[in-house]
Amino acid sequence: MTTRRALHWVFKIGDRAQSVNFLRHLGMKVLRHEEFKEGCDASCNGPYQGRWSKTMIGYGVEDTNFVLELTYNYGIDKYELGNDFLGLHIESSDVFAAAKEEVTGDGSKMLESPDGYLFHLENKNASSGGPVAGITLASTNIQATVSFWNEILGLTVFDQSETSATLGIDQSQAYVKFVHQAEINHAKAYGRVAFSVPISVLADAEQLAIEKGFTILTPFVTLKTDGKADVSVVIFSDPDGYEICFVGDEGFRDLSQFDPEGSNLLDKAIDEDKSNEWFAKKGKSKSSA
Repeated sequence: MTTRRALHWVFKIGDRAQSVNFLRHLGMKVLRHEEFKEGCDASCNGPYQGRWSKTMIGYGVEDTNFVLELTYNYGIDKYELGNDFLGLHIESSDVFAAAKEEVTGDGSKMLESPDGYLFHLENKNASSGGPVAGITLASTNIQATVSFWNEILGLTVFDQSETSATLGIDQSQAYVKFVHQAEINHAKAYGRVAFSVPISVLADAEQLAIEKGFTILTPFVTLKTDGKADVSVVIFSDPDGYEICFVGDEGFRDLSQFDPEGSNLLDKAIDEDKSNEWFAKKGKSKSSA
């Protein structure tokens, strides 16, 4: 069993019900759901300190599938989109056939989530790593990006040209593709990609990044979760400011187990979320980030 895994991409969402319905329509299932009263020590929910929730959703368990982490901050209903995230790629003949969108010039179908995130559907059979094949991000300097993700993070370069590069842990797991873009604006909706590695690798990667002069957004920290495994984390920042989370595989494999009550917990939280009504009674609207 490999201990280096591509885990998930984080989306900030403004309306849980709409976002989850969109993903359920694509065939994804809720894997686990958690509610928190205050911000995360590793800025898991962004630079916010209020009440928030985390929902893991995907096509299969986190041990074998690249999934999505939906971050919902109760006081915010909309996030300013940047131009950094270029799309999530799903390879599934069934999902492709079920989508009503028109086929684009490259043979795929493109959907936009309620929060404006792009999803590219491809008419292919899913690989052993599940239907989520990978993500595409913008890069202002392909060579600098490749150097960081290969030399510091240890990802393998699958292909590279002057204008693009694709990297990953191995061909059976989700990839990260970069496409050259002159400028990048992460805005407020910026996401985060996560990988699990042995704790020793996590510590070595942090030290190497520091020696090479790269920014560490969250130095090695062990996050406590009531009733669940503790997880060690380091958050890196690449040359374009993307957040990359390395988590200790030993703890995360236990923490990320499928919760059969996850879907019910999420639906209950959505039903009990009266934040819109509260703001309306105050004559206010939720803030946009």
